[in-house]
Amino acid sequence: METPDAIPYRTLCVLIVVCGIVSFRSVPRILQVFQPSLRAVVRIPHFTSVIHWTLRVGVAIFKQVSMIADPWVAIIDCSIEIGTRKALVVLRVRLSALHHKQGAIGPRDCECIGLEMSHTWNGPLVSAALSRVFEKSGIPRAIVKDGGSDLNKGVKLFCAQRPEQNICTIDDAGHFAANALKSLFAKSRPFIAFLKTTSQAAAHIRQTDLAWLLPPKVRSKGRFQGITKVAKWARKILDLIGGNNKAKGNFDLRKVRKTFAGLVKLRPFLNRFCHTCSVTEVFLELMKTQGLNETTYIEANNVLAKLPVRSLLRIRLSKWLDKHIKVHRALAIGPLPLLVSTDAIESLFGLFKTVVQRNPQAELNRLIFVIPLLCGNYSCSDIEHALNRCSHAEMLRQIEQTVPPTLRQQRTQRFGQRDLPVPKSGGRSRLDGG
Repeated sequence: METPDAIPYRTLCVLIVVCGIVSFRSVPRILQVFQPSLRAVVRIPHFTSVIHWTLRVGVAIFKQVSMIADPWVAIIDCSIEIGTRKALVVLRVRLSALHHKQGAIGPRDCECIGLEMSHTWNGPLVSAALSRVFEKSGIPRAIVKDGGSDLNKGVKLFCAQRPEQNICTIDDAGHFAANALKSLFAKSRPFIAFLKTTSQAAAHIRQTDLAWLLPPKVRSKGRFQGITKVAKWARKILDLIGGNNKAKGNFDLRKVRKTFAGLVKLRPFLNRFCHTCSVTEVFLELMKTQGLNETTYIEANNVLAKLPVRSLLRIRLSKWLDKHIKVHRALAIGPLPLLVSTDAIESLFGLFKTVVQRNPQAELNRLIFVIPLLCGNYSCSDIEHALNRCSHAEMLRQIEQTVPPTLRQQRTQRFGQRDLPVPKSGGRSRLDGG
């Protein structure tokens, strides 16, 4: 039986992981640093104990998911492939959350109601997983998702099987805008030349005094989701190098102009590119921080009016606005803003990677149950109650039912019994090489 004074100690370890967003191996080191200032002398736990306590709380919180009376929407997304598996995560957000917060929704404003792991995801698998999740949590008023084909097919199949529920679907504004920018610029010769010139210039100044001019990293996958940062950088570089006048007495400026000479030739294209990206950024900031209702619908159209009438980006984003304002009206939620972004679940995946980054083997395993703890706000009493409610044996049973055997476990099962015992040192004859 655990003593009552041991519970706050375990709670402290869990809080360090959840609130500090640090790895499990960091908790004992943090306690060692602060131990001299603590009133009582505490034993420094092994990091595996911290893992077990955190997983017990995560399992307890995940198992207490139930139906609620308030209307809510679900955010769904698949994590990137880690090892051989991907996780499907479902978050619950009350419709009133965006209105009360007056800002962008984050993981702390959500509740994790679904965790499913699989080697691959397709339409039928996503639909079946959503059925299991919503059977326990109730049916949402709407489902927010990105543009992934597996999620699109799965949500359509799930909604088609329940036409009487009238479940609305919402396409994430960020992914939709990124796809629109991609169709506009991805195959454009000036844009390709811009990326090539930027890459070559970065290679020249990376190990020099001008390294502070390095551009933001341009990803190969999901490139256009962070392209506005590159556009801001390009605008600053163009302002820095100025016109064609000679930079008298300024050797650094002459070097900058020489390094980024290729950008001067692309100035007309870059002006249009930067303007398009800046309008898109203002549009997305409005949608992510204030949501979509009748008021923000008018504001968003005014923002898009800064683009040319025949702009492909303006046409696509206007159609997205018209489609989703109809969803808002169909939900009949009055002035309440509609959540149209999946950034909360993207941030959640980022927090999860930070916590498990010291894991020696990159694979989705039992640590997936840390995700419910990274959502919502849990006090010390909530964590203590969860530790009392879920025992170590119950935690192991839940993990065994949810998480398939990992590669490490499979290797241990296959090779563990065949390993020969390590010979004891000393007392053995020395074998000379032949």
